[in-house]
Amino acid sequence: MTEDQQSATQPLAGVRVVEISSFVAAPLAGMTLSQLGAEVIRVDPLGGAADVHRWPLTDDGASIYWTGLNKGKRSVTADLRSPAGQQLVSRLITAGGPAGGILLTNVSGRDWHSHAALAALRPDLIHLEILGRADGSTAVDYTVNAATGFPLVTGPADHAEPVNHVVPVWDLLCGLYAALAITAAVRHRDATGEGSRISLPLEDVALATAGNLGFLTEAMVCERTRPRLGNAVYGQFGGHFTGTDGATFMVVALTARHFRDLTELTGTGHVVDALAVALAANFADEGDRYRHREVLTGLFTPWFRARTGAQIAAGLAGTSLLWERYRTFGEVAADPKVTANPLFSPLDQPGIGTYLAPGAPASINGTHTPAQTAPSLGQHTTAVLRDLIGLSTPSITDLQKAAVLAADT
Repeated sequence: MTEDQQSATQPLAGVRVVEISSFVAAPLAGMTLSQLGAEVIRVDPLGGAADVHRWPLTDDGASIYWTGLNKGKRSVTADLRSPAGQQLVSRLITAGGPAGGILLTNVSGRDWHSHAALAALRPDLIHLEILGRADGSTAVDYTVNAATGFPLVTGPADHAEPVNHVVPVWDLLCGLYAALAITAAVRHRDATGEGSRISLPLEDVALATAGNLGFLTEAMVCERTRPRLGNAVYGQFGGHFTGTDGATFMVVALTARHFRDLTELTGTGHVVDALAVALAANFADEGDRYRHREVLTGLFTPWFRARTGAQIAAGLAGTSLLWERYRTFGEVAADPKVTANPLFSPLDQPGIGTYLAPGAPASINGTHTPAQTAPSLGQHTTAVLRDLIGLSTPSITDLQKAAVLAADT
């Protein structure tokens, strides 16, 4: 990578962020900032935070999750319950000249690293706190999801119980919002010398998304809630079809051209035209395609059921339709979309092994920032405290003897 390429892909080089966090949203924000060039120092209590052994695990018990979300960071551990440990971390957050003074955390309600306490030490502090809810009460992705309506419109149409999605989508969105907010605050501080106090409730991320996508607006304006649709696409024609060998495909027709190609592929054009007359429907209109999705699906299904997955894929490939075969994680991991994708590069992660790890999803001037190894817990404690806050070796030794810091390994 040339110097110009590195400058473009790491615009936050020279920025230092201290992260006190666990689980998904805040660690993802820290990793995203690291991928943009920031030095990110994750601070954990001795022995690790609540996510240090989170699943999935290797057969030897190492957390694949933890290393996945902490790539490229430095790791410091200390006794965060003791005044001495709290003082050390406060100094670390507020030190570092113009590069430092940035805290990212989802550990709320701790007076010692509150905005007020740290801003008293450093007025230009950038302090971002991820909350569960705006009132300060706790929440996680699963409970936020339950509170915002999505599980009641997810799942098969005839299913009575709520269905949670398996992707922690609110955590992911919250983490990216947090990284964006810190980036904007850094720019603001560079321009004005002023710090920022940023509060980002997980529930508000979900509520804003539900409003922006029209889920809440539909309920307010139209006084209706969208129904459960299984794998159908709300307001459009889309759904899954299964071949004779069990291969299943998601097929979506967003436009009149897509739909026309689907009828031509399945040889149902004349039947669909007759159906349109019988129903007084216009299948060039997405609303009519959606309203009559069940009968249309019934017309298209025999074509899929009479063919293997390979035959279906070959047929769909010759159309403008939007489609993909459903795949397992194992199939995806072995697919060229991973194995031949410059987003992924080999990573030799201690404790996990060598595997293809994703770097930054966005390529800048044709270059992806490659993945960096995650640290071992507490790996950089001595070096960080010595180099950034000037702690002497005897002082570090005394803190280790007092169990404020872990002994060097």
